[in-house]
Amino acid sequence: MNDPLNSTATTRDGTKISYRLVKGSGQGRIALVHSLAMDKTFWEPTVAALDGFADALIYDCRGHGASDKPAGPYSVELFADDLADLMDHVGWSSAVVAGASMGGCVALAFAAGYPQRVEALGLFDTTACYGEDAPKAWAERADKALAEGMAALVGFQKTRWFSDSFREANPDIVEKAIAVFLKNELSAYAATCAMLGNADIRAALPKFSFPCRVAVGTEDYATPPEMARYMADNIPGASLFIMDGVRHFTPLEVPTTIAGHLKELAKAAKTA
Repeated sequence: MNDPLNSTATTRDGTKISYRLVKGSGQGRIALVHSLAMDKTFWEPTVAALDGFADALIYDCRGHGASDKPAGPYSVELFADDLADLMDHVGWSSAVVAGASMGGCVALAFAAGYPQRVEALGLFDTTACYGEDAPKAWAERADKALAEGMAALVGFQKTRWFSDSFREANPDIVEKAIAVFLKNELSAYAATCAMLGNADIRAALPKFSFPCRVAVGTEDYATPPEMARYMADNIPGASLFIMDGVRHFTPLEVPTTIAGHLKELAKAAKTA
């Protein structure tokens, strides 16, 4: 059954991408890229907090949600190409581009590969590189999922995603995220884990010439503040924001704060 809220675009290699374009007041265009093993619904609280300030494009990355799940290998550059094709499909020549966690890596790759299409860049709960041991660590996570199923990772994930107080106060949001996580196709999840293990966009950072905000929670131990500080230090003119008492899924834990950053980016893009 077709979902009237969602549409489908086809990328250059024939992959179908499920997306939703939320119309706003026309004060800007914002493309949002979700976290690993999530889908476009990850951004719904943030889009709601934007309150129609700008047009918002949310979508399921390949291998996720209702989008196609072709065999790997995947790369952040491939995911960036998908976003370029999706923007072509909806008629956007450029936009504020922002991502969280995996989505931030994709946003960085998009900024490196398509700098002329980036009006401003939002990097939330993310990193330009997970470190020297990343391929091994991400392979271990993928192997565990393949051997034991996604449910074997839930306990580990939900404590990384949300602060203790948030989990206690918002069990509905936590359970919704877990439900999305459990629906992931194992082979696509493993391919995306390998992608993140191999991702390294550090060399591109000094070349960026658009407004940029980097934000992370004090309690984020998936992509801790030192990773955010590295990006902010190496992107010319970037601003760094450390959010107290939150963990890795800030678009779900503090959507109004994230929406505020996006609004400021959209304003900065107009004056850049």
